Amino acid sequence: MTNIRPNAVRIDDHAARWATKLDLGSLSEAEEAALDHWLAQDPLHQGALLRAQAILVYLDRGRALAAGSAPVPQETGEEEPPAAPGRRRFLRFSGGAAAIAAGLGAIFVLPRLGREEIMTGIGEVRRVPLADGSVAVINTASRLAITLQPKQRAINLEEGEAWFQVAHDKSRPFIVAAGAVRVRAVGTAFAVRLRPEGADVLVTEGVVETWIEGRAGSRRLLRAGGRSYVAPGTDQAAIAVESSPQDIERALAWRGGEIVLDGQTVDYAVAELNRYNRQHIVIGDPSIGREPLIGYFRTSDPMKFAAAVAEMTGSHVVEKGDEILVSR
Repeated sequence: MTNIRPNAVRIDDHAARWATKLDLGSLSEAEEAALDHWLAQDPLHQGALLRAQAILVYLDRGRALAAGSAPVPQETGEEEPPAAPGRRRFLRFSGGAAAIAAGLGAIFVLPRLGREEIMTGIGEVRRVPLADGSVAVINTASRLAITLQPKQRAINLEEGEAWFQVAHDKSRPFIVAAGAVRVRAVGTAFAVRLRPEGADVLVTEGVVETWIEGRAGSRRLLRAGGRSYVAPGTDQAAIAVESSPQDIERALAWRGGEIVLDGQTVDYAVAELNRYNRQHIVIGDPSIGREPLIGYFRTSDPMKFAAAVAEMTGSHVVEKGDEILVSR
């Protein structure tokens, strides 16, 4: 356990937006000035931009391979071809970006106009820049279809959870479908998690509109810092939940590979952690499951979490194949 870093994810989010804009070559003079100002605000910003551009290095290689081109030569001493004007700033950082990219193991996809399907495996969290300048961060074991058209941006969340930072475009509304639930935004940031009977919606920036498909009068506005559970089977289409900025950061800690707990029970934490791992934690005593926890844990390290619970509750841990049993 350690301290929460509430600004780290936000910095990465902004960096991803800038990296995508730079790669697409779409910066105006005002945006160039805004980027220079953002980079000067904090030394961490340039590192975050390098990491985001490292992802785009993989995107470019993936697109080349998909088109049947040969892989990009490495360390051949050959001079690179002239860069397009929109990539000048990208190349200014590309040396560091390539170094960071060398340590990445994930494969990334850049949906263009048309329909693209994206899936994440168990334990995989993927950041996907979209061709319209938006960014999607897709949680573990999720599946969604992205359809970008000239007059509409449609996302069908078929399974799991995703957070979207939406590029502003009034002429093309950005609509997420999660079962019968619909969430509409123009330029904002929000997360949607598909549940068996509805969907959780959490807004980090701007305003979104939620509704139930086919139900007149179910439309509700949800503003930044708000979260709600939208379910077709309830009397109220959207049930709002009181949230603070800290609650929002905790709920979205999965984007950084963490689960943050502030009084939630061991049972709750185990259910969340088991989403990210094939090796599942099993609580052998109901009294352990009711214990509250405070702190944060890596979603990829269930054994460390089990050991911390065992130490706190005076229980012991036994590892048996795909199970980690915590009991008295």
